Amino acid sequence: MIDFLVIGGGIAGTSAAARLASLGSTLLLEREPALGYHASGRSAALYESNYGLASTVALSKASAEYFHHAHGGFLSPRGLMFIASHGEQDAFAKACDTFQVDPIDMDAALAKVPILNPDTVGQVAYHEAAFDIDTDRMIQTFAKEVRTHGGSVKTGQTVTSITRTPQGWDITANDETYSARMLVNAAGAWVDEIAKMAGIAPLGFTPLRRSMARIPAPGGHDLSGWPMILDIHETWYAKPDAGSLLVSPAEEDPMPPFDAWPDDMVLAEGIARYQEYVTEDVTQLSASWAGLRTFSPDRNLVLGPATDDAAFFWVAGQGGYGFQSAPAASQYVADQIAGRPSELDQQTRDALNPQRFS
Repeated sequence: MIDFLVIGGGIAGTSAAARLASLGSTLLLEREPALGYHASGRSAALYESNYGLASTVALSKASAEYFHHAHGGFLSPRGLMFIASHGEQDAFAKACDTFQVDPIDMDAALAKVPILNPDTVGQVAYHEAAFDIDTDRMIQTFAKEVRTHGGSVKTGQTVTSITRTPQGWDITANDETYSARMLVNAAGAWVDEIAKMAGIAPLGFTPLRRSMARIPAPGGHDLSGWPMILDIHETWYAKPDAGSLLVSPAEEDPMPPFDAWPDDMVLAEGIARYQEYVTEDVTQLSASWAGLRTFSPDRNLVLGPATDDAAFFWVAGQGGYGFQSAPAASQYVADQIAGRPSELDQQTRDALNPQRFS
C-alpha cells in the first residue's frame, strides 16, 4: 500500500509529492503527458512576494529562501513597474502602499521602458524585488526529489474512480488500481471533481480563465532589461519573455475545468488597453494561449485535511500564485501530515484551513 497518492502534476502537486516522499512511499499521478501542462505551464512566472491576500503573501515570503538559494536558486532579475493614468493619484498611492513600490519620474520610467506614452501615463512606480522564475527547472527539480526518495511520477494517467476503503483509498487510473493510505488532491481546476469522485464534499472552487498573447519586441527594442509592467487596476500586464513581449488582458472569466484557450475578443480588448499606454502599435501576434487560475470562495489557498475525512488532503486554490507560494505551501502540507510545528503564524494557518468552509 502506498502512503501518499497525489493527484495532479502541476507545481502544487509536484512540490507536495517532493516533500511527502521523504515521509513515506509516494505516487504522483498526472493525466496529461507532461508535468505542468495546464496552469503551471501557462504562468507569467514572476516571483513578487507582496502580491495577493495576506495568507498568500505569507507563503510567498516564507518561500524566499528556497527561491534564492535552493539548488542554486530559481530566480533572475526582472523588476516590476506600476503605471497609472493622469488623475489617478489616490489609486496610485494605494497601489504603491500595497505593493511597497516607490514612485519614479517619467524620465526614469522611459529609461526603463522607452515605449511608455507620457500623454496617457500619469504616474509610475517601480521596484527591483520582482524576479523571473525558472518554472520548468523548478517543477522538474521537485519531480526529481520525488524519485530520489523512492517515489514515482506517472504521467498520462486518467483517474476514473476513487473508492474509500478501511485502510484508505483505492484509486483507479488507466485500468490499474492503486491503494493508498492518504489521497492528496492537487488537481488544479479539477479539485472539486476529484473530491466528488472520492465522496468528499466539494468546496466550491472556481476556475477563472486568463489569456496571454506573445507579440514581437515593440519597436525592435531589446527587452531583456525591461520590467514587468502592470496597470494599477490590473486590467492588463506585459512581461518580457525570450525576446518577445507577453501581453495579458488579466481577465478573470469563470469557466468549467477544461484545456483552456483564449477568447479572441477578450484578447483584443486587453491589447487595446495596453496600447493606450504605449507608443508602439501591436500589428502581429506570434502566439496566444490561456490558463485557468482556480480560486476558493474566499480566494485563500486550501491546504489541509478535508473536514469530512482526514485521509483526504486538499492542496488547492492556488489561483495565480502557485509557483511563488509552492516552496512554503508544500512544506506546510508535509508539516501537517508529519505532525510537525509549522513556521507559519496562526492567522495564516487559519486562513488556509479547509475547516473554514464547514
